[in-house]
Amino acid sequence: MAFFTADICDEHSDRVSVLGAGYHNYGGSSTCRGEIVTQKLDRNNSDLVSLLRDEDGTGKVVVVDVEQAYYAVVGENLMKFARQNGYAGIIVNGYIRDTTQIRDIPVALYALGTCPRKSIPITAGERQVPLTFGGVTFTPGHYLYADTDGVIVTPEKIA
Repeated sequence: MAFFTADICDEHSDRVSVLGAGYHNYGGSSTCRGEIVTQKLDRNNSDLVSLLRDEDGTGKVVVVDVEQAYYAVVGENLMKFARQNGYAGIIVNGYIRDTTQIRDIPVALYALGTCPRKSIPITAGERQVPLTFGGVTFTPGHYLYADTDGVIVTPEKIA
């Protein structure tokens, strides 16, 4: 079933949070929706690699906060893992790379921009914690909807 974030905002304005400007979709799918799974990173994407590679993502969207450090945390390999495990999309409060290669992978990938440098030495991250950026709090278990008009979050599935 198709959805439009603008229609959801119109019909449920009291239950919708809208991600602020500056996030662009670089992935091969123009839309995504699903239950939010969160991952906070600290200068390394190894926890995100494990999540996307090893866990079933059916009906889920991964929201990643890298505190805007200037390096890429998602590229072609992680997008392939996301596709293989059924994730609908990834929202990154940070940067990605391999944009030419990921255009053909049917997973949405919203990020602030691109950076050719990959993440740096292994550090621990936090999983399934509330993340706040772009004027929105992303709570694990809430729902996310994204299309060409933007990214919205609701406490429960509404579309």
